[in-house]
Amino acid sequence: MKISKEKVRKQFSEWFDWVLSEAEIYDYGRYPLKGVGIWMPYGFKIREKVLAVIRKLLNETGHEEVLFPLLIPEDLLRKESEHIVGFEEEVYWVTKGGSKDLDVKLALRPTSETPITYMESLWIKSYKQLPKKYYQIVSIFRYETKATRAMLRVREVTSFKEAHTVHETFEDAAKQVREAIEIYKKFFDTLGIPYIVSKRPDWDKFAGAVYTYAFDTIMPDGKVLQIGTAHHLGQNFTKAFDFKIQKRDGTLDYPYQTSYGISERAIAALLAINGDDHGPILNPYIAPIQVVIIPIPAKDDETTKKIINYCNDLKAELDKNGISTYVDTDPERTPGEKFYIWELKGVPLRLEIGQRELNNNTVFIKRRDTLEGISVPRSAMVDEIKKLFEKIDKDLKENAWKEFNSRIRYMSDLQKAKELLNAEGGIIEVPWCGDNSCGLKIQEITDSRVLGEPDEKKEVNDKCPVCGRQAKTVLRIAKTY
Repeated sequence: MKISKEKVRKQFSEWFDWVLSEAEIYDYGRYPLKGVGIWMPYGFKIREKVLAVIRKLLNETGHEEVLFPLLIPEDLLRKESEHIVGFEEEVYWVTKGGSKDLDVKLALRPTSETPITYMESLWIKSYKQLPKKYYQIVSIFRYETKATRAMLRVREVTSFKEAHTVHETFEDAAKQVREAIEIYKKFFDTLGIPYIVSKRPDWDKFAGAVYTYAFDTIMPDGKVLQIGTAHHLGQNFTKAFDFKIQKRDGTLDYPYQTSYGISERAIAALLAINGDDHGPILNPYIAPIQVVIIPIPAKDDETTKKIINYCNDLKAELDKNGISTYVDTDPERTPGEKFYIWELKGVPLRLEIGQRELNNNTVFIKRRDTLEGISVPRSAMVDEIKKLFEKIDKDLKENAWKEFNSRIRYMSDLQKAKELLNAEGGIIEVPWCGDNSCGLKIQEITDSRVLGEPDEKKEVNDKCPVCGRQAKTVLRIAKTY
C-alpha cells in the first residue's frame, strides 16, 4: 500500500492540531487561557516515555535531579542584569497574595539560572565538590507575544528539562558543554529525530551566556524548530551572586557554569517527523502501547467469544515478554473504526485476529509505518514482533535522516536563497566571513533567521555575499517557529 504524506507537508498546521486532538494526546486551545495545553492520558504516557530517556542519559552521566520553587523573588531574578533584560518582556509577575499587595514581586520561573546559582552559592564552597551537575524537569512560564502554537510556541512550557552545572575552570565548563551536546545527540538519536548542531550567533545567544549551541530539526512544512540548547555561562551568574569557591591552589575565585535545556518541542518533533496522512508513527521503543490487538467478530456469538479469548491469550503472552499490548474489545466500534483510531495514535504494530487466525492458530501482523501485513504461526509471534520492532526502528530513523538531509542546501546567492526558503523552507548554508555585521545583513536580506555556524567547521571556497571577503565558514539560515 502506498503511504501518503501529502497532508503532513502541505497542511501541517491542520494535521498537527488534528493529531493532538483526535489521538487524545494534548488538548490545546479549549482551556480558557491562551498559550497553555493539557496533556491527556495517552499523550502523558508518550511524554513519560520520552522523559525516561533523558533521565536515564543524565543519571548515567552523574547528573542529580532536584526540584526548585516555581516562584522567584524579583531581586533574585534581577541579580544578573543581562539575563533579566533578555527575558524582561516575557516574565509573568505575581503581585498580590489574596487581596494584599506583596512587598516583593514574584516571577513565575522563566528559567532557573538565578535561583539555582543562589542556592549553589550556599551549598558549594570548594573545588573538591566540583563538578556539580543538577537537573530538573518542570514547568516554565514565558509571556509569548507571537502567535502561540500547541507544543511549539506556548506560554507554559510543561516539560522543560533544564540542567545546571558548576566547574572550577572555563575549560572544564567547556568540556561540560561538549558532554551536553553528546547527551542530546544520544537523546535525539534514540527518538529518531534528525538534527543539526549550530553555534548560535552572538546576537542570538542565550541571555547571560558566553556562547550557545543549539539543536535544530526541520518540520514537515519546511520550517525549522529549535529542539535543544546548551550554554557556556562563564562566570556571569557567579559574579552577580558573589559566589566564590576555594580553588585547588588555595585562592578564592568565581566558578564557571553551564546550562542546557529541552522541552516538549522534542515530543512535537517526534510526532511530526515520521507522520503520514493517517497520523503519527511512534517508534516501538517509545510507544506506550507497542501492539494493539483487534478482534474481528465472527457471524455467531460463540465463535466471537473464542476469538476474544484467543486475543486475550495473545496479550498475556506478549505482556510476559515485555511487549506493551492492548486488546480493543469496544463493542461500539467496528474493526475498521478501530484500525483508524489506532493508526491515528501511531501504535507500531496491529494484530488482526479473526476466525481464520483462530482456526489456524496464527496471527496477522500489520506494520503502522508501511501498512504491510504478514501472517505468522502463533509460535513465531513473539520473535517476529521483536524483529519487526528492530526493523521499524531502523527504517523510521533512516527515512527521517534521508528526508532531513535532502532539505539542507548550499547557496551563495542570497536572493535565490530567500526565494527557495519562501517556497520550500528547509535549511540553507551560505558562505560567511565570520563578521557579525555581515551575518545580520544576511539575515535581513534573506528575511530569515540565522541558526548559526556548524559545530564542525566547513571549508568554503566562496566569498562572503555581503562584504566580498573570503568566507571562513557557512552560516545556516531558515524560516523558523
